[in-house]
Order: sequence, then structure tokens, then C-alpha cells
Amino acid sequence: MVPVLGIIGGTGLAQLANLEGSRRQVVRTPFGEPSGPLTFGRIRGRDVVFVARHGYGHTIAPHQVNYRANLWALRQEGAHAVVSIASVGGITPELGPGTLAVPHQIIDYTWGRKSTFFEGPDQPVTHVDLTHPYDGALRAEIMAAGASAGEVLVPQGVYAATQGPRLETAAEIDRLERDGATMVGMTGMPEAALARELDLAYAAIAVVANHAAGRGASRDSIQLDDIRAVMEHALARVRNILEHLVECHGHS
Repeated sequence: MVPVLGIIGGTGLAQLANLEGSRRQVVRTPFGEPSGPLTFGRIRGRDVVFVARHGYGHTIAPHQVNYRANLWALRQEGAHAVVSIASVGGITPELGPGTLAVPHQIIDYTWGRKSTFFEGPDQPVTHVDLTHPYDGALRAEIMAAGASAGEVLVPQGVYAATQGPRLETAAEIDRLERDGATMVGMTGMPEAALARELDLAYAAIAVVANHAAGRGASRDSIQLDDIRAVMEHALARVRNILEHLVECHGHS
């Protein structure tokens, strides 16, 4: 089978403007409905399948995303690797607004989310190894694509996955930093763990939308109105990276 790259778009990336010959298709799964129809198309002649994590109208909050259905649908439709685009708050000084990073670790602070495919009376208890939650080879491909595209990527980071949908307090960000987190978002888990259960190579491009609470320009409050302009510019860079990634990935 021709390699198909799955892409999950986060806040600000509800569609891929550089997708050629795109079509949408409703896909059903044993775990319910995905966030929306899957979008199929080609980037630089390579097949990709895309889903908007929060729905095409951005109507699904992070804690209400059907992560299981999204990943199951992508694999069902031929994806063997998935790149997540995720907006984050930057905790450490090098992760200022507009920075792009490729995280290598996750700390999970979420609760109550459907976080495994292996549940129910007929399912055995199944443990998956998540020592390294992001696929090393796919992370390396993203870094190479960034270099090819002329875009600077921070090569690592520890993603703190919080419950949302509210933003964090300054004290909570202090705690996350003490725990070793360098960035904070709301969608990294259970997405990474579920991808591992499905044996999908999974990695993320984290887009720093703002300083986390109590940091930098967010010392007193997070200016939500400023985030849109930052995201628009940063996501244009993400699309550039994806073009080079898909071209590289299709030949691997």
C-alpha cells in the first residue's frame, strides 16, 4: 500500500489550504463518530488524510474530543503514521509565541477521558510501553522537513497535557515547570497513547500560541486576542513544513 500520512489539525488548523484534489468523507468507527468527516487529498503528489481535532467549526472542547474515533478512523482509512498539530503555551523562555517545537516527552494531567481501546468485558487487560511516547523516526523526519523548508524547529520539549478547557493558573504553571514540563496543551493525551495502541507512528508539531500563565507577556493575564495573529503566521510555517514532510515521507 502507498504510504498515507495522517494529519490531525488543532486550534487554527481546521483545514489544509495546500491540499490538492481534496474530498471529505464521513467515516464511522466502533468507538463512535470522529470529530468530523475525514479530508482526503494530496500534498506535492503524496496521499494524506486529515481530520480537524476540534471539528471543522472548532466546536469540540479538548476534553470532549473523541480521540479513539479520530485515530481509529485515520488508521482504518490507510494512515500508518500520524502527525499532530497542537497549539501550546510556552513555559520555558526559549518557547516564546510563534515558536515551533517537536516534543519528545509527555506528562499527563488529564482525567476522565476514554484513554484505551482495550476495555469492556471481552477485552484482555493490555499494557502498552509509552517510555518514548513520540515515534523517534517520525520526529527525525519532521526535523529534516523543517530544515529542508528553511524553518527553525526546537528539537525537543516536554508536553504537559492538562484537562481544559480553562487555561491554567500561574501556580499550576509553576508546578508543571517543577515537574519538568516545557510547554502546556490540552490534547496530547490520550492521543499519543491511543496511537501507540494502534501501532501508529505518532509525533507532534507544537505551535507556541502564547506564554503560559505567569510567564513573559502573560505575567498578569493571557491576551487571547493576540493569539490569533501569532497562530496565523505560525501555521503558515507549519504548512510549509508539512509539504516537505509529506514529500520526504512518501519516498521513505
